Amino acid sequence: MENENIPILDENLEGLSASLEDYLEVIFHLEQSNRVARAKDIADQMNVQRASVTGALKALAVRGLINYSPYSYITLTENGRGIARDVIRRHKTLKEFFMSTLQLGPEDAEANACRIEHAIAPEAIERLVRFLEFIKICPRTGAEWNDAFARYCKHGSRTSDCEACLKVCIDAISPKEQE
Repeated sequence: MENENIPILDENLEGLSASLEDYLEVIFHLEQSNRVARAKDIADQMNVQRASVTGALKALAVRGLINYSPYSYITLTENGRGIARDVIRRHKTLKEFFMSTLQLGPEDAEANACRIEHAIAPEAIERLVRFLEFIKICPRTGAEWNDAFARYCKHGSRTSDCEACLKVCIDAISPKEQE
């Protein structure tokens, strides 16, 4: 996963509940597809009652995260858009980690990412992004490493010849002798 250079907005997240973060995330996606969000669309997307949406929209408007007045379209403010992007980035990073590294299925990865995205610290998510980048470039990791881990998860024991694997890694990083 590439670091998207999205600023960490943890000072804006203080006191923002997981539920309100979810509303920002939904509004962001609705804006991407429809240019604006409507309370009805938000309720449908989140599978909640319109009254719940109204309460959340008022709370987000008071914090200056959305532009909202009853019976009108809803749009994110610049600050709200930044927080929504940060939530989405955390979600995508966690989901990728659960799927590619921990070998969870898409549904389990999605469910776990949804739960953890609201609690993970900015430093932890940055470290996770760097870890995902590292395992893609390090010759000791990569696709073969992920495949070996998947086999280990499935069978629960050593499933490859570690000495042969280490030799391949050493050969990959050693300068080739010129003939």
